[in-house]
Amino acid sequence: MGSSRKDLSRMPASVKQVFGFAIFLAHRGEAHPDARPMKGFGGSATVMELKEDFMSDTWRAMYTVKLGDGVYVLHCFRKKSTAGTSTPKLEIDVIARRLGDAVRLHAQRTKESGR
Repeated sequence: MGSSRKDLSRMPASVKQVFGFAIFLAHRGEAHPDARPMKGFGGSATVMELKEDFMSDTWRAMYTVKLGDGVYVLHCFRKKSTAGTSTPKLEIDVIARRLGDAVRLHAQRTKESGR
């Protein structure tokens, strides 16, 4: 969703490898051992969070797997350590907006396919 693909492609290779494998597992209906449900995003479309450290930075990716059989990558970014370990409100807002977009896109695709 949004710029997630481009943002993921700009991450360090080792981070891309971990996140890519986690997304692959999600497509298969499995969970990466480091994937955790993100707080504040319950309901029918649970948001999963991945964290990976590389050098002195922490990288994050959020995705949802509860929309049919698709995986929607919502947001990928480098966490700046200005607010401790919590996710900044700006990033939460992006995730929430893209989750809404993913739900609408999934509903549209479902309607078009007649499922």
